Amino acid sequence: MITRLNRLVRDTNKWSVFTLAIVLFLALPILFIGVELFAGPGESWNHITEYLLPEYILNSLYLIVFCSLLVLIFGVSSAWFVSRFEFPLRKQMEWLLILPLAIPSYIVGYAYAGIFDYGGSLNLILRYFNLDFIRIDVMNKAGLAFVLSISLFPYVYVSARAFFLNQANNLLEASKMLGVGEAKSFFKLMLPLARPAVVAGLVLVLMEVLNDYGAAKYYGVNTFTTGIFRSWFSLEEPQTAVYLSAILVVIILALILFEKWQVRKMKFNSVKTNNTQLERKETKGSQKWLIFSVVMLPVLLGFILPVAQLIYWATITASTVFDTAFIMLSLQSFGIAISSAIITVFFALLLIYFSKWSALNFIKNVAKVGVLGYAIPGAVIAIGIMLPTIAFDKWLIQILGQFGIDSGLIINGTLIALFYAYAVRFLAVAYHPIDSTALKVSESIPDSSKVLGVGHLKTFRKIEFPLIKTGVFSAVILVFIDVMKELPLTLILKPYHVDTLAVKAFEYASDEMVMEASIPSLFIIFTAMIPVIFLNKLLINK
Repeated sequence: MITRLNRLVRDTNKWSVFTLAIVLFLALPILFIGVELFAGPGESWNHITEYLLPEYILNSLYLIVFCSLLVLIFGVSSAWFVSRFEFPLRKQMEWLLILPLAIPSYIVGYAYAGIFDYGGSLNLILRYFNLDFIRIDVMNKAGLAFVLSISLFPYVYVSARAFFLNQANNLLEASKMLGVGEAKSFFKLMLPLARPAVVAGLVLVLMEVLNDYGAAKYYGVNTFTTGIFRSWFSLEEPQTAVYLSAILVVIILALILFEKWQVRKMKFNSVKTNNTQLERKETKGSQKWLIFSVVMLPVLLGFILPVAQLIYWATITASTVFDTAFIMLSLQSFGIAISSAIITVFFALLLIYFSKWSALNFIKNVAKVGVLGYAIPGAVIAIGIMLPTIAFDKWLIQILGQFGIDSGLIINGTLIALFYAYAVRFLAVAYHPIDSTALKVSESIPDSSKVLGVGHLKTFRKIEFPLIKTGVFSAVILVFIDVMKELPLTLILKPYHVDTLAVKAFEYASDEMVMEASIPSLFIIFTAMIPVIFLNKLLINK
C-alpha cells in the first residue's frame, strides 16, 4: 500500500513537472518581453511617444470601433436570418457565410485596391457600359476598416449562429403569445441573450484587427503592428519594439478580460431553456428576396468579389508567375505548414495528457495558460522569440569560439525559431479540438488500464489515441491553414533563403506588383477552404 502510494506521488510529481516545463517553454516569449521592459526604451522612444504613439492609438481605436460596428451588422444579421427564416439558397448560405475566413485580410485588401483603382475592374466595367467613373478611395482608414470587417465578420456569425440554433423555441413562442412582434422579440429578447456569444466572436475579430500587418501596411495606416515593424527594421531599436509590443499586449488582455466578464454575466442572466431548436419561419414574396439580398451582401463583399478579382489577375499573370520556381515555393510553404502543424499538435497532446495524468487539480488550470499565445499578435511573439534567441546564439558563438569552432547562428534565423513561434502562436488552435474530443473518452478506459498495471503512455498509444484521432486530424488541418495565412510572424522570423506563399504575395504587393500576388493568394485561399467547410459541418452536426 505504501509502495503504491509512493509510486502515485512520484508519477504525480513527474507529470506535473513536465506540464509546468511545457507551459514555461511556451510562455517564454511573453515573459521575455516583460523582463526586457526593465532595460528601458530605445533612443527614439521619446520621439515615438510624442509624434507617432498618439497616431497608433487613435488609428487602432478607429479600427476597433468601426470594425465592431460593421462585423456586428454583418455577423449578427446574417446569423439570425439563416437561423430563423427560410429563403432561397438558405442551406448554401450557411457555409458560404463562413468562406471569407479562408481569405487573409491582407489579400482582400489587395483585391479591393485593384477593384477601385483608376485602371481597376470597376473602371473597366463602367467604361464598357459608357458610364462615368466615380473613383472610391479605399486606401485609407475607412477602407482598411471595411476590408478587415468583411474578412473577419464570420467569427461573429459563427458564434451568434451557434447560439441561435441551440436557443429554445419556446422563448419566441412565449413572446408571440404576449403579442410581441418578430422585430421586437429579436431586439428585446434574443439579442440580449446572445450577447455573450456575440461578444466572444467580436473579441476574436478585434484581436485579429490588432494583429493585422499586411493590409495596414499596404493601405498606409499606422497601427501598433506597423510601428513594431518600423521600430525593429527601420529604426533598428529592438527595445522600442518591445515597449510597443507591451502596450499592444495590455490592450489584448483588456479585450480578453472584457470577454470573460461577459461570460460571467451570462451565468447570472441567462434563463434555463429546453433543447428545442429554433423553428424557422417561411417567407413569401418580396420578403424572402429582401432577406436573401441582406445575407448575400457579406458573401458578395467578403468572398465573391475578392476571389473574382484575383482570378482575373491570375489569368493575366499566370504565364509569368506560375513556373517551376513557384511550384517549389508552394511545396516549401506546404512543407513548413504541415511540419509546424505536426509540431504544434504534438505540444498540444503533451499539454493535455500530462496535465490529465497529474493528480494535482491546479495543474489542469496552469496547462491552459499555454494556449494564451493565440491571443497575442504574431509580431509580438516574433519579437519575444528573436531577442532571446539572438542572445543565446551570441553566447554559444562566444563559447564555441574559444575552441576554434565557428558555429554561426544555430536558432535565430532558422526554421527552429520559426517552428517554435508557430507552436506558441497556434497551440490553442490545436488544443481545443483535441481537448473536446478527449473529453468524450470515458475515464473508465484509462482507469481499467491502470488496474491492469498498464502505464499511461502505453494506454494512450494503444487505446486513447485511436479514439481521439479525429480531433487530432482536425487540429492538424486547422493549424496547417493558420500557418499558411500567417504573415507578421513569418516576415520577422523566416530564414533569409526561405519563403512562403503569404510572404511572396506580400512582397509582390509591396513592390507594386499586385496582379502577380494573385496566384499565391489563390493558392492560400483554396487550401484554406477545406477547414472552413469542415468547420461548417461541425456546426451542423452539433
